[in-house]
Amino acid sequence: MASSNNAPSLGRCGGFVAERLRDAFHLPARRTSVPEARRRVIAVLHEWGAAEQVCDDAELVVSELFTNAVRHTDSEKVGCELTVVGAFLRLEITDQGRGDSTPHVQPGSVDKECGRGLFLVGALSESWGVRPDPTGRGRTVWADLSYGPPVTH
Repeated sequence: MASSNNAPSLGRCGGFVAERLRDAFHLPARRTSVPEARRRVIAVLHEWGAAEQVCDDAELVVSELFTNAVRHTDSEKVGCELTVVGAFLRLEITDQGRGDSTPHVQPGSVDKECGRGLFLVGALSESWGVRPDPTGRGRTVWADLSYGPPVTH
């Protein structure tokens, strides 16, 4: 099904070593994979002890970005990576094939039924962007969300 790397790694952060949480998986590029991607992201964030607001925002961002990758590219599979470093959660969605254009917010998309996904991503994220994937054929759309301290129970 999906591959995962859910092991913490160590990274340098401002002169001290900090735990870096990371998970990655791939799913088929089908509409039915979007809810599975949401479930997977929420499960990982709950396992990491993320606050509910982080989970809610990440769920919406992953849904929008994963849907765009399925809808607007010729990919066979779509990758999703979550990484927490310091105060940020980076969500990355990688497709295998270029679509018609680079993802961008549509003018007037707030009032339309379709096309407001990237507007929502921008509203929920500290920043977001697009870069070519490592193969040069596809692209990665990323979004950085605020990620406060873990919730302790």
